[in-house]
Amino acid sequence: MNQRGASSPGVFLFKGFRFDRGRGELSRMDNAGTGTPVAIGSRASALLGLLVEHQNRLVHKAEIIETVWQGAIVEAANLTVQIATLRRILDSGGTGDSFIQTVARRGYRFIAPVTRLEPQGSSVLPSIQGGCANVRPGAAPTRLTGPCIRSEPPGRLISLPNAMPRLSIVVLPFSGLSHNREQQYFADGITDDLTTDLSRIPDMFVISRNTALTYRGRSTDTKQIGRELGVRYILDGSVRRSGEQIRVTTELIDAETDGHLWAERFDGDRSDTFALQDEITGRVAVAVSAELVKADATRQADHPDATDYIFRGRAALSKLPARENYAEAIAHFERALTLEPGSAVAQSWLATALADRVIVNMTGSAASDLARAGKLIKRALAASPSLQQAHFARGQILRWRGRPEEASSEYEAMIALNRNSVNALAALTWCDLYTGAVEQIPPTLEHIFRLSPRDPNIGHWHDRIGLMHLLQSRIEEAIVWLEKAQNVSPRSPNIHAHLASAYALEGETDRAAAEIARTRELAPDDRYSSIRRLKAVIGYLGVPKVRWWFETTYLAGLRKAGVPEG
Repeated sequence: MNQRGASSPGVFLFKGFRFDRGRGELSRMDNAGTGTPVAIGSRASALLGLLVEHQNRLVHKAEIIETVWQGAIVEAANLTVQIATLRRILDSGGTGDSFIQTVARRGYRFIAPVTRLEPQGSSVLPSIQGGCANVRPGAAPTRLTGPCIRSEPPGRLISLPNAMPRLSIVVLPFSGLSHNREQQYFADGITDDLTTDLSRIPDMFVISRNTALTYRGRSTDTKQIGRELGVRYILDGSVRRSGEQIRVTTELIDAETDGHLWAERFDGDRSDTFALQDEITGRVAVAVSAELVKADATRQADHPDATDYIFRGRAALSKLPARENYAEAIAHFERALTLEPGSAVAQSWLATALADRVIVNMTGSAASDLARAGKLIKRALAASPSLQQAHFARGQILRWRGRPEEASSEYEAMIALNRNSVNALAALTWCDLYTGAVEQIPPTLEHIFRLSPRDPNIGHWHDRIGLMHLLQSRIEEAIVWLEKAQNVSPRSPNIHAHLASAYALEGETDRAAAEIARTRELAPDDRYSSIRRLKAVIGYLGVPKVRWWFETTYLAGLRKAGVPEG
């Protein structure tokens, strides 16, 4: 192996995989030696290259950041997401032992046996992105299912989808609004990462980068592009540099109507280019996913099918937590299953809705909801083991049942399939709280705030940081975050209860009493009538250390605020 920090374009073989580091191509090999390409993002590819090159050696986190992100300042969650992505790809179908070993608080070690080869000419394996193969001239086409556009030779369209997929999009090449080559490289990097990130969203059909590049510099109108590529939506954008500042603008367009659905502008410092690129692509992917679900949910259909009802249910579930919103979502998912009883997608979304309303205490049938959700998840994963939403739903149930370590594995499985899964990242912070790993909560939530700054759940995420400070007796910091949470989500009884405890511990008894009164007014039942009743409703509070935190801070504050013991 090379010395630390050195890099080479070798080809590596390990336990059923072939990795061409120079090309960034990963392939799963069968017993006959035939390779099937595996989609892998540029960051994950760079990370894998570093780990396999130094197989069996601890690679420190600082070295990874220096190599993969070229020294840019990035959140710990970024590295965690990329590690989870690699584990999900490499460990699937294996013996149960992970290829990558975590060395707590230090770094990672690639422990699978590795054979290194010298590069052997040009690979003829097609690169797959977004469900399509870009086949190089002279290579045999890869058999695919579903609609696809293929380029042979590059730039010439030879097949079109028979039917326009529901969530179908092309990311047009972002333009650099100057003749600066560095700026154009940045724009191309955003285009590439967005194409990859959007392709990870369930049910999303994304036109491959090679085909999208044929539209660079062309003045074709959006309706024509939609017709030529068979897509409903177009994502376009530009990059402009002024001194050390970079501004990126993006817009989402309905190709059928030429209507603008969403637009956003991002500003950042050129000195932190890679972190800015990651932030932009993550935020755009999250926002676009939400906008497309909303847009498709509102499309009128004379005879709605199962997919129509799934999108309507997802749109209802994306609203603020409320009994009526959960009921609406569940009704739509049940209607989808009536039309298509074997739909694993509908099963997993229905399981999610059932589990979620149990977690937020907005159901009078918690036991039956969880039992039904468990059966739905089992059926969904039996039919589709890599279904993201089914893993998330199972994580929700495991967390509710007081098994946060197992829940974390399910959330990480979803993140590995979609690194921008805000809900899974947020759920992981609950697991961190229950296991006492509270130092991991702020960076993860700060990452989420950047990914989805207008999310309807942002008040609850502020509350989570406030609760973390409260449990660790940092009362002043807790009050700052809890007041911020209350301003965003004024009807959450939990936020008022946390704030009441913090005020009481700070000696502000009148304000604490007012918050307790408001808490009881908003609560769905009598849980805040006594400490004993509240403990019974909450149930699991984590490992012994965390239970002690709750007892000596939060619950102690509620007692001071006037909540009786029994």
